[in-house]
Amino acid sequence: MAFQFRTFFAGIIFLGLISPAGFAQNKTQEDEITQAGDQLLNSFFASETERVTRTCLSEIQSLKDWNSNRDIYHLQLREMLGLSPWPERTPLKPVVTGTLSREGVIVENIHFQSLPGLYVTGNLYRPEKQSGPLPAILYVCGHGGVKKNGISYGNKTHYQHHGAWFAQNGYVCLIIDTIQLGELEGIHHGTYSKSMWWWHNRGYTPAGVEAWNGIRSLDYLQSREEVDGERIGMTGRSGGGAYTWWVAALDDRVKAAVPVAGITSMEDHIVDGCIEGHCDCMYMVNTYGWDFPLLAALVAPRPLLISNTDKDRIFPLDGVVDVYFKTRRIYELHNALDNIGLNIAEGPHKDTQELRVNAFHWMNRFLKNDDPLVETTATKLFTPEELKVFKELPTGERTTTIQESFVPEATTTLPQSQKELGTLQNTVVNQLRQLSFRNTTAIKSKKRPDQHGAGSWENKTSRLSVFKYRSDSVYSLPIFLLEPDGANVSAPLNVIVCNQEQWNDFGADLAVGFPDCAMLPKTDESVWTKTATYQRFVKGNDAPTAFLLPRGVGPTTWSGNDRKQVQIKRRFALLGHTLDSLRIHDVIQGVESLHSNDRAFKTIHLEGENDAADWALFAALLGPKVTKVELHGLTCEFRDGPQLLQVSQFVSKPTAVLLASKRVDSLTVYPNKEAQVKCWEELQARARKMEWDKQRFFFSNGSSK
Repeated sequence: MAFQFRTFFAGIIFLGLISPAGFAQNKTQEDEITQAGDQLLNSFFASETERVTRTCLSEIQSLKDWNSNRDIYHLQLREMLGLSPWPERTPLKPVVTGTLSREGVIVENIHFQSLPGLYVTGNLYRPEKQSGPLPAILYVCGHGGVKKNGISYGNKTHYQHHGAWFAQNGYVCLIIDTIQLGELEGIHHGTYSKSMWWWHNRGYTPAGVEAWNGIRSLDYLQSREEVDGERIGMTGRSGGGAYTWWVAALDDRVKAAVPVAGITSMEDHIVDGCIEGHCDCMYMVNTYGWDFPLLAALVAPRPLLISNTDKDRIFPLDGVVDVYFKTRRIYELHNALDNIGLNIAEGPHKDTQELRVNAFHWMNRFLKNDDPLVETTATKLFTPEELKVFKELPTGERTTTIQESFVPEATTTLPQSQKELGTLQNTVVNQLRQLSFRNTTAIKSKKRPDQHGAGSWENKTSRLSVFKYRSDSVYSLPIFLLEPDGANVSAPLNVIVCNQEQWNDFGADLAVGFPDCAMLPKTDESVWTKTATYQRFVKGNDAPTAFLLPRGVGPTTWSGNDRKQVQIKRRFALLGHTLDSLRIHDVIQGVESLHSNDRAFKTIHLEGENDAADWALFAALLGPKVTKVELHGLTCEFRDGPQLLQVSQFVSKPTAVLLASKRVDSLTVYPNKEAQVKCWEELQARARKMEWDKQRFFFSNGSSK
């Protein structure tokens, strides 16, 4: 059974999130190019979303299937949250810094350390009168920060009414701060607004920290004598709804869960643009290409109430219902339909009383085996100042910088011998294909990339031919082949991997020499023989040169300001790709197409600059044979690019360069910053110790151009 709330037009375009707002009567060439690029981008996102959605839980047809795969799913989720292997369960070192009592409720201000220096601040609510261990609730907070005069009191104070209600109704309830809006103010917005794209490389997401803090909170609750450790429920809304999913999926100690406004479908996030309303804490690093019903299904067969409002713009109703029905199927396999529910209340994205009442009812039903009327309302009893944990923030804390250490990096020690390098190459290449490039395998054609000519043009000195090759089911990408008159047909083909900045220069020069080629940008220049492209690639040269343009460069470029480009890159990552991994895939497919071209280019040299140097590097490491590689402005650390899911967990960038050097006859790095020289000097020294000749790897402070 399926419900369709989405309008017809919303299924075709991104509701204006990426596509141009309108179509003018007289479009410039740039407008026409970006319009076409937007359409391609939209089509790719729609196609990939459909693939991810279609394959989600498709292998589960019986309870036996589920039981066979559940442990695999658990391990994948842990890995995508940066929790594989599990962090060490170090001593919590809990401290109660204050206790208050009001209207039958005792509240303790507490902190503990989920890892050394990773402080969790919270408030523990319990009844004043208690005769024995009680069921407990872990309440996790959404983005409701409370700050006065520059002092953060934590989002635990914003949601305190939930803790008070549970305590007044016979529960112990622990409400914990998040790292973004707690008393110690960490970061949730690394890729969203702070350009910390290296989080993808590290396999880091703040969702992993929030999940770990929730799991250690269960440890703390079970350590309290007031708590019946076998009756623990978990709930929260918005961000807290998401954290409820993470913890309940990973930890069976959660016996009943009510995630409120914390989940929707991949289609809502990607096609309808909900991702633009969410920070990084809402997402795993989606290496395994999950849709969200798989996350929800991991709670089965424990009691689960999916709760949402009907006018929530960042968790739309259609996606919530979609997640419910796909999760419901797994509960049906368990013969546990009584344990799953869907609660839809009227209203916007807001902590409404109707949502609270249903959560309270669900916990009473499954943690107390009771079904009384909910007669009391949830009200706030304390001031933010009364609930503050720290009088002074601790020194040496890691909460505000946990992104730097939560997921370890690979060792930076370079291989010591040819044998060690050979063993490492097999391991690293397999990890790259299984993790960083896992989902490009799904979009790659099983055949060699189809190629067809798109035209050719001549002038007095040279010939320009344009070929297009199929990189995936959506993108057909161009290669511009420039051949001087009398070109040597057996000469190596020099392939320039272009980023947009380079193509602006090369394309404008080529437009001077071949003005009839409509695929080239227009230019005010008029003398072909004075252009830099002619001087470098035609004058005194008899070798052909190909300009390879991956997606989003040249004719397939898409529109959008800097903020929009950030959201586009986040969409790629949520689908289990990165823009860099896809561009590397494009380069690999392009080189394959050149090998199978009618001209059958057997010897190919590859060159790239800045970010295109990264694309060329990994194409040389993972793709078909290339003989020579020149990398201009290649950076020394993955922190500076490229963005590849989890890559820095298993290899350092200098080691990746060394591995690529092993596959080619010659690899040269041309640093464009003095700070890079030391790195490449060390790598060159290691290459010499392995008795490689100078051509295999070397760096130069000069430029070959």
